[in-house]
Amino acid sequence: MNLDELYRETILDHNQSPRNKKELENPTKTVGLLNPTCGDQIRLDLQLDHGQVTDVGFTGHGCSISMASASMLTEAIKGRPIDEALAIARHFKAFLTGTPSPMPLGDLEALQGVSQFPSRVKCATLAHNALEKALSEQD
Repeated sequence: MNLDELYRETILDHNQSPRNKKELENPTKTVGLLNPTCGDQIRLDLQLDHGQVTDVGFTGHGCSISMASASMLTEAIKGRPIDEALAIARHFKAFLTGTPSPMPLGDLEALQGVSQFPSRVKCATLAHNALEKALSEQD
């Protein structure tokens, strides 16, 4: 199996069996975003405690890229300090524009090919934008 096939498999797996696709019962933060270009929607629920992302869930609908990316992001940030979660989102967005990430991005790296399609970058970054918005809002 070549790298492109492996990446396709990873994206399909996260789309067909999304991780953390759920609403949290009492989230600390909730943000909903819409990609008006294509109609993809996401709601990101975060449970934050003592500077950590202790739980995360997402709901919504959209293309396989946006849903797989949301699944991958939730896996990457669950249990991490807030600043690391933010760094993952920011590094991933830079990664899609060709900037190498100084930190491992895990399954998110499977979305590297999306960078060749500017209209799909918005799909891949929808959940990441929701995370940044949620964590930058003051209580």
